[in-house]
Amino acid sequence: MKLPPLAALRAFEAAARRQSFLHASAELGMTAAAVSQHVKSLEDWLGFALFDRRPRGVQLTAQGRELGEACSEGLSHIAITVERLLGRSSEKRVSLACQPSIVTHWLAPRLPAFRAAHPDIQVSIVYPLGARTPEEAGADLLIRHGLKPDRPATAILGAATRPTCSTDYLQRVGPISRPSDLLAMDLLHDETEAAWSTWLTRQGLKPPAHTGPIFADFNLQVSSVLAGLGIGLCPTALVARQIEQGDLVVLFDQAIDEDKSYWLLEAERLSEAGRVLQAFLLRQTA
Repeated sequence: MKLPPLAALRAFEAAARRQSFLHASAELGMTAAAVSQHVKSLEDWLGFALFDRRPRGVQLTAQGRELGEACSEGLSHIAITVERLLGRSSEKRVSLACQPSIVTHWLAPRLPAFRAAHPDIQVSIVYPLGARTPEEAGADLLIRHGLKPDRPATAILGAATRPTCSTDYLQRVGPISRPSDLLAMDLLHDETEAAWSTWLTRQGLKPPAHTGPIFADFNLQVSSVLAGLGIGLCPTALVARQIEQGDLVVLFDQAIDEDKSYWLLEAERLSEAGRVLQAFLLRQTA
């Protein structure tokens, strides 16, 4: 078995997971220069770059991202196995904070595979309650919607949002071929009318004075879209399964929130079980 230097792999895994030599150095108890040297020696051994060095930090290359995910998963499995062999409890716990819509439309279909692969890890899903970091949510991991956070985070889903309706609704109201056709339709809103106002304005249209109902959160809105009550602005990536199944139809390619994503953030002191779940979630987005 041909393996790279293990010390270099460990340093690289921490740097890749945190996307920062400085944060990795604090975790490993060495200097950032030492982390950089380990990574450079690994790159020399492999013969290709793992990071793009930039004036304001580093960013993983495509090859670096792939190797980083493999290293995180492998080291997590080793740590869990060692703890089990040492006679410690085999039950591991990890908590993930995210909105109900993430669970309903993206996470829930994937959890059975995680449970099958890691039956000794118990996953707790908690409400983020407005938390911006895992520490604020009291969780190991946090999935957060918005612009890129000011700490290491990985975009797991794009947040580009487009007019979407159910197949039944589209068949009932007739063809919708131009954005102006939407002005006569039932437009459903998530929390406020601002999103529809932005989308219509970008198409050169004046938002109608009276539209459809406003829902308290996206889960309520998309449930109403699926039920055929009207047209909602939905993150295409989040409802991809319903689109593939033919339950939902994206009416136009024009989108808003293209500069936003769903970001996966890790706690500063992430447990080994947390790393296993993190690696699994990242593989799901690949």
